Amino acid sequence: MAAVTFHGSPRCGPALKLLGIRVAVAVPLTLAISAAMFWVASLSPFDPLAAYLGSNYQFATESQRAAMRTAYEIDLPWWRAWWQWAGGLAHGDLGWSSTQSQPVATVLAERMPFTLLLSGAALLTAAVVAIVAGAVAGMRHGGVVDRLCTAVAVVSAAVPPFVVSLGLVLVVAVGLRWLPASGAVAPGADYTVAGVLRHAVLPWIALTISQIPWLLLTTRAAVVASAQSDAVRGARARGVHGGALLRGHVAPVSVLPTLALLGTRLPELIAGAAIVETVFGWPGMAAVLVESAAALDFPLLAALSVGAALAVLAGSALSDAAAVAIDPRVRVAA
Repeated sequence: MAAVTFHGSPRCGPALKLLGIRVAVAVPLTLAISAAMFWVASLSPFDPLAAYLGSNYQFATESQRAAMRTAYEIDLPWWRAWWQWAGGLAHGDLGWSSTQSQPVATVLAERMPFTLLLSGAALLTAAVVAIVAGAVAGMRHGGVVDRLCTAVAVVSAAVPPFVVSLGLVLVVAVGLRWLPASGAVAPGADYTVAGVLRHAVLPWIALTISQIPWLLLTTRAAVVASAQSDAVRGARARGVHGGALLRGHVAPVSVLPTLALLGTRLPELIAGAAIVETVFGWPGMAAVLVESAAALDFPLLAALSVGAALAVLAGSALSDAAAVAIDPRVRVAA
C-alpha cells in the first residue's frame, strides 16, 4: 500500500500520475500471479483426468488414460502450460475450458455478468448504507444510535456469509415463501430482467450484509475523530452545525479511510460472492471456479485468478486516486 502524506498540491495531476504508475506495476505483477497460479496448481494432489472422465475414470484402461492425457496436454510441465496460455492471451485467445467444454471467453461472457451484477449491487448498497449509518452514528458519538449501529455491525461481522444466506433461505424463501431460494430463473423458463432481479434479491441481501460491518465501523471511527478535531471545533464556534458541518467539514476528511477500505476489501467481496452464489445456486463464476480448481482446468483457472488479481489492484489504485482527487492535502507516493 502506498504511503500517504499531506500537501497542498492540485488534485487531478497527482491522481492521474498515480493511476499511470499503478497500471505500469500491474502488468508484470499480473503475469507473475498467473505463472504462480500454474505452479501452485501443478502441485495439486487431484488428478484432473478423474474430473474429465467422471464415473468412467475407474473403468478406463491405462492406454485410454494416456491418450486422454495427451489430448488434454495434462502431462505438460507447468511452465510450458503457462507459456502456451500467455502466448494465446497475447493474441486474444483465452484458451479452451476442458471442464465446461467451451472457450474460456464464452464461459466468462455467459457467467461473469451475473457475478458482476450481484457483487456490484452489493458493494454499492453496502457502501451507501455504511457511510450514511456510520456518519450518523459518529456525529452522535456515545448516543443510542451510535451504540445500536456499533452493536449491529459487530454482531454482523461475526456471522459468516453462508450462515446469513442459509438464514434468508430458511426464513424468507422456505418459511414465508416470498422469494425464490435458488437460481436466476424458474425451472424451464427463459431469462427475463424481472425474473433475474427477483431471484437476485436474497443473494444481494446476503452479500450486502456481509460487506456493511467494517465499512460502517471505519466510517464511524473516522467521523468521531474528525468531529473532535480543532477544525471542526472552530466551525462549531462559528455557528456551523448539523448537516452543514457534516458536509463541509467532517465528510471530506472522514470519507478517505472508507475509500481506502473499499479498495482493500475486494478480496473479501470476491470470496463472499463465491460463497453466496454457491448457497443460492446463482449462475455466476463460483461453480466454475470450484470445478476448474478441482480438475486443474488451467486456462479457465488462470483467467479467473488473473481477473481477481486485476480487480484487487484496480480497487486499490482507484481508492487511492479518489483520495488524492477528493482531498487536495493528500498525495500518494506509489
